[in-house]
Amino acid sequence: MTRRRKQKIQLAAVCFILAAIVLMTIFAPWLAPYDPLEVHMELRLLPPCWAHPLGTDALGRDVLSRVIYGGRASLLLAVVATACSMCMGLAVGVAAGYCGGVVDGAITAVSNIFQGLPGMVLMIALVGVMERGNKSIILALVITSWVGFSRLVRGEVLKVKSELYVESMRCLGAGHLRIILRHVLPNIRTNIIILFTTRIGRVVLSVAGLSYLGLGIQPPTPDWGEMVSGTARRYFRSAPHLLWAPGICIILLTLSVNLLGDLLRDRMDVKQDSVKEL
Repeated sequence: MTRRRKQKIQLAAVCFILAAIVLMTIFAPWLAPYDPLEVHMELRLLPPCWAHPLGTDALGRDVLSRVIYGGRASLLLAVVATACSMCMGLAVGVAAGYCGGVVDGAITAVSNIFQGLPGMVLMIALVGVMERGNKSIILALVITSWVGFSRLVRGEVLKVKSELYVESMRCLGAGHLRIILRHVLPNIRTNIIILFTTRIGRVVLSVAGLSYLGLGIQPPTPDWGEMVSGTARRYFRSAPHLLWAPGICIILLTLSVNLLGDLLRDRMDVKQDSVKEL
């Protein structure tokens, strides 16, 4: 089997897993056999059975239904936070790389400060200070994630700006905005797309970590991280099914997203050093 054919098979498998997870969350109201918030104390901590394939939790809620609904919050927060981080990093990175001089120096100094701070510790501090909710989680994720995008974009813009065709367009009287939109951004979009995919997996783990610490999505809203940190942590010895069901979903989602980024990088012939985590 050739290397290219092997990559195609891996890409198809990864896309299948991601599509299954996304479709599961989109069609959750039709796929979930029970209401994920409905409490039945007489059915608490049931093991997997025919009526409840993944058992029930300490409040008698169906675990399968909560797993199906739990992907909604994790995926939504991950995609929105990563998109906001990308937009902020893209704007800052283009400004630093294209303008240069004092603007580049000031932006680089600020990004170095953020890069020197422990990301997870800063995220926990921000979420703990702000009011609990999805907006606070997204804001904390954006503040701790935009630096990676900005540094990558700055480096790529510096390369593209020095090309002869950009100098030619500038000599012909093309405006700065036209050069950025028509010539700079199209030449760096591949690296941005790859970094976007790999960063989603990292954000999913961050959201799960915040939920595990009680700072993420608040109950009774179903969330994979909250399911691990809530009932599963207290009853994992007597009811291990509460732990492995959401845990496997988190692992599958993060691994598939990271593998997708690696496969895209290989197929697009992008150097690994250009999209490494900064």
